[in-house]
Amino acid sequence: MLLAGLCTVDVVQRVDELPAPGEKVQSLRVDVAAGGPATNAAVTAAALGAEATLLTVLGAHPLAALARADLESHGVHLIDLAPSLPDPPPVSAVAVRDHDGERTVVSRNAQDRTFLEKVPFFGADEVRGADVVLLDGHYPELALAVARGTKAPVVLDAGSWKPVLDELLPLVDVAACSAHFKAPEPGLHARGVPTVITTAGPGPVRWSTADGGSGEVPVPAVEARDTLGAGDVWHGALAVAVARERTVPDRIRFANEVAAERVRQVGPRSWTTAIAGRNRT
Repeated sequence: MLLAGLCTVDVVQRVDELPAPGEKVQSLRVDVAAGGPATNAAVTAAALGAEATLLTVLGAHPLAALARADLESHGVHLIDLAPSLPDPPPVSAVAVRDHDGERTVVSRNAQDRTFLEKVPFFGADEVRGADVVLLDGHYPELALAVARGTKAPVVLDAGSWKPVLDELLPLVDVAACSAHFKAPEPGLHARGVPTVITTAGPGPVRWSTADGGSGEVPVPAVEARDTLGAGDVWHGALAVAVARERTVPDRIRFANEVAAERVRQVGPRSWTTAIAGRNRT
């Protein structure tokens, strides 16, 4: 499985209450982990037993070593398209409220990081040989090159509209959208996407297909302890399910169960043990 997109370094502070402007608070615990939609999805896929390869940009800055170590310890194969890049990787500052798992995130994401000269890399075995591809769209040239170079089903993590989607959507097989995702007309099916899935937090996940099918799948009711990266985990589980499950509802059900386990667990990686070995083949 190939996952292409953003990798950040997340510094996660767990707090009793999220601080107000100008306020200083003492954290209950601190975690440092690799983050980003494609990265968390890759960790999820690896925990579920898939061979997960993450295609991203990290570089040679000392902070990048933190992300590399986290990915290696969780069984993710990393391909860094710019291993000598001296700039620091994107860093996310995260605060998670202890009693309900709500969080705030401040991040630079992939802004100002380009590597156009690396795009001819594609056509490599990792792209051609993938059984499923997941894209988060944070590096537009990366997403387009991978989507054009693979024959595998392409899953798009569509959190928000990005200009690249005008070109990318006709290459996508499954668009998994957040409730806040809004695309300009025409709709996603009219743009060539066969399957569209929309999540709504704890609400039912809705789906539709270009041939007229539609429905919704309920989300398990759980006590949320930590929502950080829950959507990324859901997308990673969905990508695994695309390879393992035959129907759209079964794929969503599997992703819902994995994401529910994630929000039960405290910390950016504790949930990986809880979901390890889940296999519904």
